[in-house]
Amino acid sequence: MKKQIIECVPNISEGRDSDKINAIASVVETVEGVKLLDIDPGKATNRTVITFVGEPQKVIDAAFLLIKKASELIDMSKHSGEHPRFGATDVCPLVPISGISMEETAEYARKLGERVGKELGIPGYFYENAAKEEKRKNLASCRSGEYEGLKDKLKDPEWKPDFGPAEFNEKVAGTGAIAISARDFLIAYNVNLNSTSTRRANAIAFDIREAGRIKREGNAATGKKVLDENGEPVRIPGKLKAVKGIGWYIEEYGIAQISYNLTNISITPMHIAFDETCKSAEKRGLRVTGSELVGLIPLQAMLDAADYFLKKQERSLGISESEKIKIAVKSLGLDDLKPFDPEEKIIEYVMKDDTKKLVDLTVRGFADETASESMAPGGGSIAAYVGALGVSLGTMVANLSAHKAGWDDRWEEFSKWAEKGQEYKNKLMFLVDEDTNAFNKIIDGFRMPKGSDEEKKLRREAIQEATKYATEIPFQVMETAYNSMEVMEAMLEKGLQSSLSDAGVGILCARTAVLGAYFNVRINAKDIKDRVFADDILKKAEKIYKETHKKEKAVIELINSKM
Repeated sequence: MKKQIIECVPNISEGRDSDKINAIASVVETVEGVKLLDIDPGKATNRTVITFVGEPQKVIDAAFLLIKKASELIDMSKHSGEHPRFGATDVCPLVPISGISMEETAEYARKLGERVGKELGIPGYFYENAAKEEKRKNLASCRSGEYEGLKDKLKDPEWKPDFGPAEFNEKVAGTGAIAISARDFLIAYNVNLNSTSTRRANAIAFDIREAGRIKREGNAATGKKVLDENGEPVRIPGKLKAVKGIGWYIEEYGIAQISYNLTNISITPMHIAFDETCKSAEKRGLRVTGSELVGLIPLQAMLDAADYFLKKQERSLGISESEKIKIAVKSLGLDDLKPFDPEEKIIEYVMKDDTKKLVDLTVRGFADETASESMAPGGGSIAAYVGALGVSLGTMVANLSAHKAGWDDRWEEFSKWAEKGQEYKNKLMFLVDEDTNAFNKIIDGFRMPKGSDEEKKLRREAIQEATKYATEIPFQVMETAYNSMEVMEAMLEKGLQSSLSDAGVGILCARTAVLGAYFNVRINAKDIKDRVFADDILKKAEKIYKETHKKEKAVIELINSKM
């Protein structure tokens, strides 16, 4: 069963006192199994976004401790800042990351809220997917009036808290209230302007955000509001769905910004919000100078942004992940106000384990590790790596062809081949380490106790399962390396002809990967007791082995005929 992981992104009403911020954030790490990913303070907003992840129960335990510590250290009666707020821990959303549904996440949010109300005496509201009634789904509604209006709000029967006291007592006077939710992944994203005007920044925000602006008679800024038959203001919708936004001035940077919450990036991704803001700003005589990411972002959102801008430039999408990240950062101006470190801002990079991997070694380091006394990495890992180098050459030719002068109308054709090449390369790079992991599983099996009959049985079963896996992995190397030859073949036929030798070396590397992995399949399969499984994988491996020889011969003849 897949491990359940959720993210928690509490926003605390303190962005200036680093001692308080660190004291509040550090309590998260006292809960074993919870990983603190990011602390992102803002001086002008006087607000800090804290991000941590882990298994659901551990995360809400950590969230409770954070809320408690914030209530002890932050006095809301003395708070001021640019961002709307009504509590020491202003909001505390839970976000499903893997192995858990939104409904389950909402139950954990309610569980956290009930505990906060009961044990800490802090009033609060459930919003978005944790909301108990429709009008409380919107955070802005729950937080309307902010801290200064909280005393009257708590008296209003319509806004009785979902948990905690319905009175403005001494505790609440210092701590305020809290909004707790379960929500989709939200990106807090600010776009920078070459202006100091909050009014103009707001005008752009109204152009873009889903809620748009209130319709007025005559003057769009000062005219009388147009009301519907129910007496409610009529709104002119903005350009983009799933976007909330306001304009503000950031004294820290001396500029105006449009501050967005992108509530569903599958509907409106970051790069679309950025591009539409650029268009709106230009129409109003302003210029976007860059943008700022608050908190963390999924890797795919950055890759999607890179692809978007590469397509606009008619450039190949088949470049490395690291190059795409650079394109996204520069295109969005994410380093406009301060350096942008992908290792600290991209969720997958922050969460990656520190286990030593072969693919992270230098070329010399990989060779030295292979040449050492250790039995791994062995032939299987080397075969996978050679295959990765081979298809990397084919991908290089595709990218060079996409960039060739006079072939501008063919960039998309070569881009698709380069993208295929990257997919094959990534799979083979994964298999470099997985072949060693598979070998280690066999060793782990042999190290299992073998005292009782039951222990001996479990040991035999573990060794057999590990041996099957250690046979499947080199077979995947064979299959992937063989299939990757299509990239080199296409480049030999259609690509840059001055790079024939590069594509040819790529084919020979792929051929080496297939043959080398074939030897590993055979040597491991001989120890498998399940002969039906072993015979089946050997039969498929034999077929790929023979087809590779045919392909190698045909390709060498083709290269010789063209040179």
